[in-house]
Amino acid sequence: MSALDSVGVAVGALRPVGLDELVARAELLTRLDRKYVLPLADLPFVLGGLDTDVRVLEIDGQRDFGYRSLYLDTPGLDAYLGAARGRRRRFKVRIRSYLDSGLDFLEVKTRGPRGTTVKHRIPYEREGHPFLDGPSRAYVDTVLAGAGIDSRRFRFGPVLTTTYRRTTLLLPDDGSRLTVDTGLVWSLPDGRRALATSDRAVVETKAGRAGCGADRLLWSLGHRPCTVSKYGTGLAALRPELPAHRWLPVLRRHFPTALDGSPV
Repeated sequence: MSALDSVGVAVGALRPVGLDELVARAELLTRLDRKYVLPLADLPFVLGGLDTDVRVLEIDGQRDFGYRSLYLDTPGLDAYLGAARGRRRRFKVRIRSYLDSGLDFLEVKTRGPRGTTVKHRIPYEREGHPFLDGPSRAYVDTVLAGAGIDSRRFRFGPVLTTTYRRTTLLLPDDGSRLTVDTGLVWSLPDGRRALATSDRAVVETKAGRAGCGADRLLWSLGHRPCTVSKYGTGLAALRPELPAHRWLPVLRRHFPTALDGSPV
């Protein structure tokens, strides 16, 4: 049995939870995210060690879902450099597509108090040729202004696309969530370069500052949170001329072909 098949067996043993209940109990638009990169073979041990009351998001009998994120940035890569240099007022803008349902959302992430992440989003429909136009552009400017960022001079365009499959777990005891992303592929919009990460999973807990039971389990298995960003790490992997000190440890450990000149 392959590692991915073992993950499917472990997920299949969990009780389901519907989307409405998941959102009601653990919406967590303001949260502290902890991210881990694991060998895919380690995932069954993590899933098997969670509390027995953990539940998995299920919609129409399906328990993993296709995601695509198109990240938008300025010609000067203000969003990327803000993260790379650890600026307090950093942000991300993306169009998140749920491939199984055909729904699209415009999402803006900013930094909240004490390192928390605040996500704002609205349904997205492309109004014209630019990816941000009319009401969607006004929404981005309003959200960023609320975080102390004047984006009126910015021109946004597509910079990076990510695709992956996601499984979402509800941890009822503390109202937190855990997501497991597999089959991650990073690609540049012009198609020149792409990087598939089929032997790794990105696990993310979304909880309060003290962490949750899933964090403590991961720590006990020797996994520690790492600085990984689907946008920042992916763009650093595909565009080696960019400053990437923030993401070099995770690239060296988990994605070494992105740094050694191997084809991607």
